[in-house]
Amino acid sequence: MGILAIGQAAGSLRQGVLDWHWPSKSPALAVDGQDQKALAGEMMRLNIGLLAVGLLAVGIARAEVCITQSQMTATERDALVAAARGLAEKVQANDVNGLRAATVAEYAKDFAGIGEIVGTTAAHVKGGIPKVEQVYVLDGTQLKRGTDGTAPDAQFFCSLNKSVAEADFLIPGLAPGRYGFAIVDVRDGSSPWRLSFLLRQDQGQWAMAGFYPKPLTAAGHDGLWYWTQARTMAAQKEHWNAWLYYQQAESLLKPTNFIQSTHLEKLKTEEAAAAPPALSDGVSAEAPLVVKGPDGVEYHFTGLGVDDSLAKEKIDVIAHLKVEQLGDPAAARKRNADAMVALLAAYPEMRKPFHGVWIFAEVPGQNPFVTEQAMSEIR
Repeated sequence: MGILAIGQAAGSLRQGVLDWHWPSKSPALAVDGQDQKALAGEMMRLNIGLLAVGLLAVGIARAEVCITQSQMTATERDALVAAARGLAEKVQANDVNGLRAATVAEYAKDFAGIGEIVGTTAAHVKGGIPKVEQVYVLDGTQLKRGTDGTAPDAQFFCSLNKSVAEADFLIPGLAPGRYGFAIVDVRDGSSPWRLSFLLRQDQGQWAMAGFYPKPLTAAGHDGLWYWTQARTMAAQKEHWNAWLYYQQAESLLKPTNFIQSTHLEKLKTEEAAAAPPALSDGVSAEAPLVVKGPDGVEYHFTGLGVDDSLAKEKIDVIAHLKVEQLGDPAAARKRNADAMVALLAAYPEMRKPFHGVWIFAEVPGQNPFVTEQAMSEIR
């Protein structure tokens, strides 16, 4: 498994006492949006563990061994925490060479691209104090490579504090070895970010084998806020807004793509229930969302999502548009603008909670033609 740099709540690390827990309940419905402080308290108080998607993934015969932080010896826990903190400090300092030296050999030899990602992340976490929120040891020493030498998929079940709460990691293409996973939050810099690391033990030392940085807020709000807003929107029958806000909540609350949580499973269930009837079969290239514009032209959208890259006061809607050809820039720009008009004419509720719309006009095998406009500009 190569280094992954993904542009992807927390509890305190109480040595030898508690494992990290997600809340046992999803946020209570805050109809008027005034329950944030109470809900944040609930997030810290209530216990539920991580639970991964796809517990019976194809090709995984059994789970490997997981050791949670409360089950580790103090020496083992301290070494993993120190290694994770050291990696986070190197990211803060934009120390690409230092990170390369602290990376497992097979990945350190090809560090292309990681420097830019580290530099971008460093700008967000500079000046903050890294806090190691959670660590696990994932023992995959008994993993077996395939007959063709390929690394197997690995799954680790982690029982938290001898309770029904459980953490589960599903990591594709993991070479045999002893791994650690650490979540480091940096909340005192210019914006709160999470730096998650997959580490591998080589010759008794922990070295980086995966890097997963992500912001903890979008447009100034955290995942819990988007979740409660989504519930309010769903209650008010604003199904498109709710469905998109649920997506933003999930993106902010999920540590990495290969871990999931029970409360995020609850979020996904709510998201599916809130989805507009037009999305009953999902939205994809095979089942596009077809919207007819005021001019009678049909627009085929193959994906809808959210984006915070402009760092505005509200997040944006992203829409992927299937086209036969991109055309010249002027025509492509007009088509994108007309597609925005069509989308908002069909679903005007989107105008209020979003800053604007991005359109990605896409032809297979070609770079998309991308434009963005604020809601006030889409007429």
